[in-house]
Amino acid sequence: MSEQARRRPHKPYRRPQKDPVRMLAFEALRAVDERDAYANLVLPPLLKKAREKGDFDGRDAALATELVYGTLRRQGTYDAIISACVDRPLREVDPPVLDVLSLGAHQLLGTRIPTHAAVSASVELARVVLGDGRAKFVNAVLRKISQQDLDAWVEQVAPPYDEDAEDHLAVVHSHPRWVVSALWDSLGGGRAGIESLLAADNERPEVTLVARPGRITTEELAAGAETEPGRWSPYALRMAEGGEPGAIEAVKEGRAGVQDEGSQLVAIALANAPVEGSDTRWLDGCAGPGGKAALLGALAAERGAFLLASEKQPHRARLVERALAGNPGPYQVIAADGTRPPWLPGSFDRVLMDVPCSGLGALRRRPEARWRRRPEDLDGFAPLQRALLTEALSAVRVGGVVGYATCSPHLAETRVVVDDVLKKVGGAELIDARPLLPGVPELGDGPDVQLWPHLHGTDAMYLALLRRTA
Repeated sequence: MSEQARRRPHKPYRRPQKDPVRMLAFEALRAVDERDAYANLVLPPLLKKAREKGDFDGRDAALATELVYGTLRRQGTYDAIISACVDRPLREVDPPVLDVLSLGAHQLLGTRIPTHAAVSASVELARVVLGDGRAKFVNAVLRKISQQDLDAWVEQVAPPYDEDAEDHLAVVHSHPRWVVSALWDSLGGGRAGIESLLAADNERPEVTLVARPGRITTEELAAGAETEPGRWSPYALRMAEGGEPGAIEAVKEGRAGVQDEGSQLVAIALANAPVEGSDTRWLDGCAGPGGKAALLGALAAERGAFLLASEKQPHRARLVERALAGNPGPYQVIAADGTRPPWLPGSFDRVLMDVPCSGLGALRRRPEARWRRRPEDLDGFAPLQRALLTEALSAVRVGGVVGYATCSPHLAETRVVVDDVLKKVGGAELIDARPLLPGVPELGDGPDVQLWPHLHGTDAMYLALLRRTA
């Protein structure tokens, strides 16, 4: 060793500092990646635990939530940018390292956190969870990313729109290419519409409450929370940003709930559809987790009607029981398979069948679903969706109405299913759902209805109403 090296002061080892906010965000992302968990299920208990330990205040919780959801929403864009800054394919980067890089990229490109703070906090996180060696790699990559803003990076990594429109939109708006193509087919129209829809998918959705009729009014619910009226549903209230629905007494007691306005409109439209003859027996044939069943049950109670809520999975049936507990009218919850139902044909006046689907209509709420779903998944849902709608038409009496609903705008899960079943079953007709959503604009040519995040501020719920004629 040279004399100069011996004289150079030796830097003492510094233990990496744990940042509770970024540690929690990293832990949530690892759960999503490793266990196929959903952020909206993983994050609340992590936040609750952090609050109980005294690590978090409200601002910390808000930042952690933004880091998790923002990173997941923009994952496709960030992957393209990170890929341009590393010397190997992304598949060869260890997933935990990629999670730290993505969190850092979001802080640099998607928040107002100062550049030096975003880099240093991410490197410190890497030291804690990855070790010093890989922290140096994280530091080098993030310093490259920090040299340009998001717009400049997107211009560099996205192919020109004129050369490949779908791939351009996929990178710019962080959606898989096949999802861009499917949504564009469903939406129709030109570039402006699909860009607005994809952008809306990347916005933080509002928290919407439902005041369950007969149990609480919107005025009473508004008195206990900072809210604004809903846009379309007479039972909806929109919470102020940062509001905590679980802290509201009416929500704790089940008199109100958290429910997207699109879901409320589906239940309201079915309840108000004209039927011929009696109107005393209603069925929710895919009732889990219970939001629509709770609203339907309350609406049925106002008319003295009975609601049967059926859900195949026993654990989800228990969630339905919890949602309906205290309903003012008669109801029953059972665990049953809607494709092999225990009820007799023609037993009901109204039937709701909100079928299992790809969930492409709720990408604002479950951003990770866009990366988890594959085009072939739709082939798996198709037979079940057709079977459930077929059995729903069997369950309703002549003159009664079936509502076929799905939280997906994909044509293969919406109009194609309805058209196929109508051709096969016979004895049923579509009725116009649009007049049953009064005041809601841009509902298309009908008779079915497709709601959109960018047009209506709701999840992309689909509804077709069918009347049994023979």
